[in-house]
Amino acid sequence: MNKRRVVITGLGALTPVGLTAGESWQAVKDGVCGIAPITQFDTTGMKVKLAAEVKGFSPEESIGRQESKRMGRFTQFAVVAAREAMADSGLTLETVDPDRCGVIISSGIGGLAITETEHDRGSQKGWDRVSPFYIPTAISNMAAGQVAIETGFQGMCTCPVTACAGGTNAVGDAFRYIRDGYAEVMLCGGTEASVTPLAIGGFTSMKALTQSEDPARASIPFDAERSGFVLGEGAGVLLLEEREHAQARGARIYAEVLGYGATCDAYHMTAPRPDGSGGAKAMAMTLSDGGVEPEAVDYINAHGTSTHLNDAGETAAIKTVFGQHAARLAVSSTKSMTGHMLGAAGAVEAIFTALALHDGFIPATINYRTPDPACDLDVVPNAGRQSDIRFAVSNSLGFGGHNGSLLLKKWEA
Repeated sequence: MNKRRVVITGLGALTPVGLTAGESWQAVKDGVCGIAPITQFDTTGMKVKLAAEVKGFSPEESIGRQESKRMGRFTQFAVVAAREAMADSGLTLETVDPDRCGVIISSGIGGLAITETEHDRGSQKGWDRVSPFYIPTAISNMAAGQVAIETGFQGMCTCPVTACAGGTNAVGDAFRYIRDGYAEVMLCGGTEASVTPLAIGGFTSMKALTQSEDPARASIPFDAERSGFVLGEGAGVLLLEEREHAQARGARIYAEVLGYGATCDAYHMTAPRPDGSGGAKAMAMTLSDGGVEPEAVDYINAHGTSTHLNDAGETAAIKTVFGQHAARLAVSSTKSMTGHMLGAAGAVEAIFTALALHDGFIPATINYRTPDPACDLDVVPNAGRQSDIRFAVSNSLGFGGHNGSLLLKKWEA
């Protein structure tokens, strides 16, 4: 069977470093850190003081007062990012078959803040006083559902819930759905809004978050002094399109999606396999899926969370797959700027990877200071670089052992 080609024609994002995909990418090119003291709640008495929040976002201005009240913050992010991706693509509902257009938007946790608020309301005023909007605004799939309502896309609409790999799974699943002939257009990505007391407390208790109060020494992937990740929030949405469909309407193409690999460690609830073998299999799978030799890859946007286990394991995985070529690869973590956006991370990082190919620019791992022998790759320390890269990989590794890897190619007409 001939596999159809899939391209990226629209991008939308809200991140800790920008309110659009363009703003976010420029900030990443400039090495801007989006980590700062938490503003969404009082952290008095808590060990963790920092997060990577979306700044300056007004749902009333972006969506409308009444409409935004019936959406959780994670859904608001997704709808705004999807609107941007649609506008960026130039595609309109009137020019497509809505039954051949779908939505795959991941969220790892969904409306956790809503659950916290409604639990407090119920415990204080009685459980029958919980808001009738609680369930339909808090459930994780509602971002995907609201994006479908917004766009009128009536094809498949799903929500992968695979923790930190969710955004990558969404893009990969959408890629395969188009490639295998089930759709011409898919809006895909991830969204998260979990900077809440319960989330921060839960991640703190399991010792996953850094307790550094210095934003410049908090999210420091691959650095020997790393001490945990910084929780981020936001959304990334990509419009994927069958190549001939895109070209027929004269669409601008950012990059081509060539391959996708997904595996499971089947090892531990939260810890990756120390040898990185699950992640290695996902990367090997995406290269095989795209028909590209390891030596052809120029850049990897690493999962790079700033935890000891992840960064060392991912380094081992890269060495397993790329062998001697690993020493020549550029491997950076944009989480050094955005923090860890959980279910949105893989989607936002896929956007950054596509733009790295499009612009010929490799983003840095900022605030890198102390080398770690267990992470001895070219992590593009502190300053990005111009480079005419042709093939790039984006990795995501999630709690539960979920591993996802995407292979993108610079667009060549």
